[in-house]
Amino acid sequence: MLPKKNRALTKEVEQIFKEGRILNSPNLSFRYIKNNTKEVKISCLASKSVVKLAVKRNLLRRLGYKVLEKNIQLSPLGITGVLVFKKYQDDILILSNEIKNIFSKIN
Repeated sequence: MLPKKNRALTKEVEQIFKEGRILNSPNLSFRYIKNNTKEVKISCLASKSVVKLAVKRNLLRRLGYKVLEKNIQLSPLGITGVLVFKKYQDDILILSNEIKNIFSKIN
């Protein structure tokens, strides 16, 4: 699980949706803004339109945080972002590859 200090706050998420840039992949959409600090803050979102059951949405978010924890060193410094799930995908390898591809596009 990604530490709480590395997750974006609600106000930051609202700012990201208003002003942020978007990168898309088949299962994920990554919205981000660059900030002046050296810290990385990323949150995961799964809406009801992706999966109806709250248990499955929470599973997606937890998988996202788990993959982010392993790949946080690949992300560029000074970024605040939100991973938005577009489809239900519970395969960690596919999610990991998509997140790596997204982070490589930012650099």
